[in-house]
Amino acid sequence: MAGPSTAQRGERQKLESGPPRPPRNGRLPRPRTLIILLLALVLAGAGSVWVLYGSHWLRVEKVSATGMRVLTDRQVREAAEVPVGSPLISVDTDAIEARLREKLPRIATVDVVRSWPHGIGLKVTERTPVLIVEKGGKFVEVDAEGVRFATVSDAPKGIPTLELTVPRSAGLRRFGTDRLVREAVRVAGDIPADVARETRTVKVRSYDSISLELSGGRTVAWGSDEKGRAKARTLTALMKAAPGARHFDVSAPTAPASSGS
Repeated sequence: MAGPSTAQRGERQKLESGPPRPPRNGRLPRPRTLIILLLALVLAGAGSVWVLYGSHWLRVEKVSATGMRVLTDRQVREAAEVPVGSPLISVDTDAIEARLREKLPRIATVDVVRSWPHGIGLKVTERTPVLIVEKGGKFVEVDAEGVRFATVSDAPKGIPTLELTVPRSAGLRRFGTDRLVREAVRVAGDIPADVARETRTVKVRSYDSISLELSGGRTVAWGSDEKGRAKARTLTALMKAAPGARHFDVSAPTAPASSGS
């Protein structure tokens, strides 16, 4: 009787030796190794927390402010109330921004940034006046959004004065003073640059009755703030066509007029 074949002997050896063992390099880490790794991670995390919050290496030591034109460095830093000596990571930058905008309305935007390892930077953008309103011998500055943000003793040079001569009527109740101020601001923004330099006063009598007083006693009837760019182009052309005129009307830009030459 023939003995088992070579293939049969191979199958018998596999069965007797049990399931295949995993390769040596694929073994799972021993429990002791896992414990060591976990301890290392915990210590590293605790060390990082201590460096950020507990050590003296990353604390606020310096506050700098940039971008101001009217405000001083001291005014901005005092209003910011940055907690010098505190961990840099814990400084509430949103709270600093809110304090600055509340205490210093002249600030339009401010970016509060951490400057590692010891600094806080305040990048300020101030509001720019486009009109001023005279009040009690002083002047209230109004920006391009119609925000009245500061009161100054001396009128800024080159900024037109806003005069609201609006009768107490249903129109005023309908549009409101703030709405009319915004209309005047938009008109001021549309005035051609060469005319803006000569503009002394922006007068508002109603929503659709806004006029300009220029140097030399010249006047411009602008109308409402609608079609501002078209009116600006028309006014520029009209002044070139009638350089000696003293009164210009661009309230209807397709039918302009000039007089008083």
